Amino acid sequence: MTTVDYKKNVPVLGSYEVVVAGAGPAGICAAVAAARSGARVALVERYGVLGGNLTAGYVGPILGMVGSGTMRDELMALLGVPENDMIGEVGVAHDMEQAKRVLAEFVSCENLDVFLQTPVVDALMAGASLEGLLVATKEGLRAMEGKIVIDATGDGDVAWFAGAPVEKGRADGLMQPVTLEFTLDGVDESRAVACIGDVDDVELNGERFLDYCARCARQGLLPEQLAAVRLPATHRTAAGEHDTAQPQAALACVRFSSELELRRQIDILVHFFRENLPGYEKCRCIASGATLGVRETRRVMEEYTVTAEELAAGKRFSDVAVHKAEFIVDIHNPEGAGQAEERIQYVMPYDLPYRCFVPLKVENLLTAGRCISGTHRAHASYRVMSICMAMGEAVGMAAALCVREGCTPRTLDVKKLQAALESKGVDLYSK
Repeated sequence: MTTVDYKKNVPVLGSYEVVVAGAGPAGICAAVAAARSGARVALVERYGVLGGNLTAGYVGPILGMVGSGTMRDELMALLGVPENDMIGEVGVAHDMEQAKRVLAEFVSCENLDVFLQTPVVDALMAGASLEGLLVATKEGLRAMEGKIVIDATGDGDVAWFAGAPVEKGRADGLMQPVTLEFTLDGVDESRAVACIGDVDDVELNGERFLDYCARCARQGLLPEQLAAVRLPATHRTAAGEHDTAQPQAALACVRFSSELELRRQIDILVHFFRENLPGYEKCRCIASGATLGVRETRRVMEEYTVTAEELAAGKRFSDVAVHKAEFIVDIHNPEGAGQAEERIQYVMPYDLPYRCFVPLKVENLLTAGRCISGTHRAHASYRVMSICMAMGEAVGMAAALCVREGCTPRTLDVKKLQAALESKGVDLYSK
């Protein structure tokens, strides 16, 4: 790769105590938690709406579980969806448009400034210390100064720009595929099949629905990469709507052409539904994600790396920051449709330690969301939205404490963070 020598004086857009990059499920909770804890906060988001996969990505239902008392409970109530179970069997997808408005109110705090349409393009470093972010605006590049920065970008962009070590994918480098989600209406609920995913054994005409889809793919009625069709219900099933987590592309990386291909495949699926599924004869696509649902990219290497074996055993940690996290080890096949492993591994409710949010080699940085430190298999459990919300809340409160105590995330007294979380009603220790 050729390089150019580029230098420019960049105006400062703002100076804050805490800067949060990324306004997905982890980022919004991190920003609000830090602001509620008294810090002056900036929330920087590359899209024009808050919520990330919760809104722009059209991802639903809100999967996974965590201990009681976290912001996850608050957001489920604000979004008007019922309490979910661990894998979504009793859950429904929320109203994506309503969520955009609800989240705008959720982040409405006196000491929290929100910057939409503002992607992060680099890290401002002084040696190993992160001092802020370089962001892109319509007026050009701007500096966003922060005493503590939280990387909630999903992709670990800030950590990567700052020089923290990262890993990607499994041993061969391949990562879980992306999904483009869309919503159907015109579905006759009295006859329609609903399928939440590979743990679902719902049948169609006496055959497991997922086996039926795989057979259709082998027969050429569906493209091979669309052999695992998912059709979870939305909050408006009475009106005949379903939300589908397809199409899916089994790619190690996402390129422009592949995103166009995913949009073309929506028509293929809708045609298949109309021709082959009872209750879907009059269905049509009424909305789709503005961005891809990305499952896996960078995982930042931090003070501790959690493993799938620890999650399966329900491991507890003395520096617990997220308690009773629970979701299956859900590894979508990087090389084709369906799951990467023959049998889905269930887990016991587990802890996430504070150390897995503190990157190696970079000071003044915390992470939250799917880019935290875990193995490829562990990541497949904690990457879901409920758990990411709880991570964001814990890290946001940690950042505010660091500002108040005048310390770095690496030297923060975790007992003070745990006490602060408990004071908000967050369960950290129940059996």
